[in-house]
Amino acid sequence: MSTITAAVAPLTTQDAEALVGAARIAAEAAGVAAAVTVLDAGGHLLAFRRDDRAVLIAGETSTRKAYTALQLNAPTADLVDAVQPGGLFHTLPTALDRPLLFIAGGVPVHRDGRLIGAVGVGGGAPEQDHGFATAAVDSLV
Repeated sequence: MSTITAAVAPLTTQDAEALVGAARIAAEAAGVAAAVTVLDAGGHLLAFRRDDRAVLIAGETSTRKAYTALQLNAPTADLVDAVQPGGLFHTLPTALDRPLLFIAGGVPVHRDGRLIGAVGVGGGAPEQDHGFATAAVDSLV
């Protein structure tokens, strides 16, 4: 017996630009200068934008948050406790070649129940970044 899996449209550059735009609008409304990164399902950069006023490290943190959300298929806000001593992923941040960042602000993107990418936002407080990334993902039609 064979199982047929319907194809799910991948995250496009148009989707990525829309995600960046939505996150930036949310950040600007809150008065936060932010950086936004969008990765496809393979972890490849589809879009990036850092506000001129954002701290320089916001670009790096937004990218690492997106990568972490993608690799673990979970919002980084939900993973913060997992890397604390005794947590399920306590040693994970140092076990991989590619650095993960367990700070709120990374959110996976799903389409028809399948993981198709991730958004990361840096520049605000972690809870703000999470809100901006979530607003962006929620805006994707």
